[in-house]
Formats: sequence, structure tokens, C-alpha cells
Amino acid sequence: MTVAVQKVVETVPLPAPRTAWNVRARLGYLGLNGLILAAFLLLWDIVSAIVSSDFVPGPRAVARAMVDVLMKGDIAGLGLLRHAVVSIQRVLIGFVISCAIAIPLGIAFGLKPGLYRALKVVLEPFRFIPPIAWVPIAILILRGDARYMFIIVLGTFFPILMATITGIARTDTTHLDVAKTLGFTPFERIWKIVLPSALPEIAAGMRIGLGVGWMSIVAAEMIGGELEGLGRMMLNHAELLRVDVVVVGMVAVGVIGFIMNELFLLVERWVFRWRRAIKL
Repeated sequence: MTVAVQKVVETVPLPAPRTAWNVRARLGYLGLNGLILAAFLLLWDIVSAIVSSDFVPGPRAVARAMVDVLMKGDIAGLGLLRHAVVSIQRVLIGFVISCAIAIPLGIAFGLKPGLYRALKVVLEPFRFIPPIAWVPIAILILRGDARYMFIIVLGTFFPILMATITGIARTDTTHLDVAKTLGFTPFERIWKIVLPSALPEIAAGMRIGLGVGWMSIVAAEMIGGELEGLGRMMLNHAELLRVDVVVVGMVAVGVIGFIMNELFLLVERWVFRWRRAIKL
């Protein structure tokens, strides 16, 4: 029996310790990323020089435009940082509202699959409507930032909801049976077993939802009537044929989205450090 237990223990994978090789590998990847970025910028510069058009600005023209928008502001007198902060604020508020609605609903549907099946014919069609399709309705019935938060809630709701349902439904029934045998109340089983088991799945859905929300806000700001936001900044300068400033907005959107995703991943890996993470 002792030998058998020892063999089972030996087969359990343990987290790999941090070594000098891990550090060198990380530095190597950073160096490779730097080289690829430099090659991309060089290729972009060459293409823009060959095309030689104001509608295909090179990286140097975009960098000059970025400094200009940062220091002097855009045609509305607002700086790039102001536009970025407003967009981020809208997304985060909508994201928190969406989590407050989607996670409890997902827990209820995961615990009672029959309830979700009963409502599926109503819920599922809404899941496939793009958030941007709701913009005209949001403009008609809402005012100010409420219209943007409405779009964000719609964009982030279903990724979080479906991830929560899946995570709850995948809870190992053996653990629940053991908890029931030990006298756990239904609430204790949910709080101590179901939720901890489902949290990694819920977190993944939240990260995906945040990305969808960030993409949705830019399109919504282009159509909405407010003066602030990265989407509005890009549209204003597109109407003036200032493609360099439009590209500045695109770069800002991409970089901010990347940073938000990486920060979420860092928190996720720290909270769920007991779970084997996929390094991408």
C-alpha cells in the first residue's frame, strides 16, 4: 500500500521552480519581441516611404502626431491622456456592472441547468447580437455616459455569464458528495466547493469580456455624441483627413488593451498560483 501511495504521489505534477534558465528564457523572449517590433516598424516605414501618401503615415509621422496630441491636445482641446482615461473609466464601470449581474445569474443557471434551458430560447439570440448593433437604440433612449456603459454591459455580459455557467457545471460531483456526507449545508457547499472550483473559469470569462468591452467602447464612441473618448478623437480627425492622429488613436487602443489584458493575467496567475498556467 505504501509503495502504491508513493507512486501516486510521484506522478502528481509540481510547479516548476524558478531557475536561472527560466530568467534567461524570459529575457530571450523579451529580446525576440523587441527584434520583431523593430522589424515591424522598419517594414512599416519602408512601405509608407514607397507609397508616399498622407493616408499611409509612417511610424515617425505617427510619433510626431502622438507627441503633438499629448502636449497640445486635439481639435477639441483635449489631450490623448484625457481621451484614454475617459474610455477606460467607461469600460471599467460597465464591466463592474456586468460582473455584478452576470456572475450571480451564471451561478444560478449553473446550479439549476433546467432554469437556463427554460430561458435559453430568449437568452441565446441576444448572445449573437453584436454590441455595436445596440448603439442606435442606446442613443435614442439614453443620455451621456449611460449609453456607453449600456453597450459595455451588453458586450461583457455573455462571456462572463457563459464562463460562470460552465465553471459551476464542471464542479466535481465527488467533492459535493463528500461535503454532503460531512454535513455541509447547501450554502457551505456552494461557498467552499462550487465557487472555488469555478473561479478560474469565471476569471477567464471576465478577461475575455473585458477585451470585448474595450473593443466595443471605441466603436460606440465613434457613433455617440460625446466629445471625449478615443473613438470620438479618431472620428474627429478622420473627418479632417488626419490619418496620422487616427493611427495614434489605434495605437493607444491596442496598447491599452494589451496592458489591461496582461495586468488581468498577472492577477489571475497570482490568485490561482496553485493552478498550472498556460504561458503565452
